Amino acid sequence: MEPRARRLFGGSARALGDLATSPFRTDRDRIVGSPFFARLGGVTQVVSPGGSGLLVHNRLTHSLKVAQVARAIAERLTVDGWQRDLAEKLGGCDPDVVEAAALAHDLGHPPFGHLGERVLDRLARHRLGLPDGFEGNAQSYRIVTSTEIRGAATTGLDLTAAVRAAMLKYPWTRLDHPDPHPRLLDPPPRGASPPPDDLDSGSAKFGAYRTELDDLRQARAPFVGRIADWQQTVEASVMDIADDIAYAIHDVEDFYRVGVLQQGAVAAELMAWQREGGHLRAITDAALATSARRPGAAIERLRRQLHRKDGWVADDDAFASAVEHVREELVDGLLAMPFDGSIEAEQYVARFSARWTTRLVDAITITEKPSLRSGHVLLPPPQWHEVQVLKFVHHRFVLARPDLALHQRGQARLLGTLVEALLEWLLDPEEESRLPRRLHDLVELAEAELHPRTQDRISKARGRAIVDFVAQLTDGQAVAMLDSLSGRSGALWTDAFVL
Repeated sequence: MEPRARRLFGGSARALGDLATSPFRTDRDRIVGSPFFARLGGVTQVVSPGGSGLLVHNRLTHSLKVAQVARAIAERLTVDGWQRDLAEKLGGCDPDVVEAAALAHDLGHPPFGHLGERVLDRLARHRLGLPDGFEGNAQSYRIVTSTEIRGAATTGLDLTAAVRAAMLKYPWTRLDHPDPHPRLLDPPPRGASPPPDDLDSGSAKFGAYRTELDDLRQARAPFVGRIADWQQTVEASVMDIADDIAYAIHDVEDFYRVGVLQQGAVAAELMAWQREGGHLRAITDAALATSARRPGAAIERLRRQLHRKDGWVADDDAFASAVEHVREELVDGLLAMPFDGSIEAEQYVARFSARWTTRLVDAITITEKPSLRSGHVLLPPPQWHEVQVLKFVHHRFVLARPDLALHQRGQARLLGTLVEALLEWLLDPEEESRLPRRLHDLVELAEAELHPRTQDRISKARGRAIVDFVAQLTDGQAVAMLDSLSGRSGALWTDAFVL
């Protein structure tokens, strides 16, 4: 069977007669019809939507926009002759596959944004004894292959191998697949390095838990010999870069809408670096670290970080041009008119987003031999640097804010308390018959996945079930469940929806 045909089959090998009905579109419909997809509307991206105009992105609207960008990139690559031929040689680039993978890429994202991901990972490894911990991408893959139920005869969504492979932004496990593990490469692929605070924990980012390793191998089998074991498929690379583009543009939109992103602060940082760049470059790293509040110092640290991590593409001229372009677009453009919720303001945001999206999508190219730090689909250096500067703006002026940190510390404490309460409930022999049915089912699923049958196996199964259970909650459900478990809620039956 030709590799292109082999990549059509789902986990249970769909019949050949079904291929004419476009199995990739069927995959897309299954993903959109999943309750895991619907719940993303209740999971925040970064900031709460209250009082912020027509739209602040949640994980659902983010996923829809990633899918839109990803499809536009895939369609562009399949129109150009040489790019289409190269994509086909590397395993193919079908717009339906890319769109489906983009829609599914955040299914496993837990409550409270990336903070929830970090907290659940720490709890999973250090409190629940799970070597794989928690990772949002791996959780998404687990949902479509293991924990979502499409019907009595299947576990997971029974997606095609192509779509499952396209979901694998990081096509390795945390510790030991493939061999040699990508974190041992020099330099390691993006995401493969261990977290700086726990160098023995394996990769910081990974695409599947060991429980789904056989499925990962099956999904990747059609691409063996076409791309490296640790490399994304072309379709995964498109999904990944679309996620990066959407994240960079749409988070800036959100912070502008809620009034957090202020023209003066952004202007001071960017223009100080432009004015004093030569002097800042001459400062040692140690001296720069002690000048954290000096305007221009933060973006100089970004320039140095890009050279350390991505020397294959980092370029000082391209960086300076990117700073200038972002300054023009943000300081002199979007931020010059404070957002007031008017139709005019919304139109201004829409034009900003459309202009940037078009600029970046039109620049996309494909290469047969990418850097270890890049996928086969990539942005040229000028646009790549612009994305890095855009992401710097919201990291510097939003994510580093003390008021956001205060809010997130409360959310982290909430998740920790919730996990402890659920573990205590699971360990209470008198309460076994009254466990939430979903939690009970997840324990049984995890027990069936783990071997051999020992006390440690049962403990790990309970831990994985708790992680699966908490990760499927919306922000509001997590709050409501803890209120019930702590006795703070006075509403008995209305809290049942979280069970």
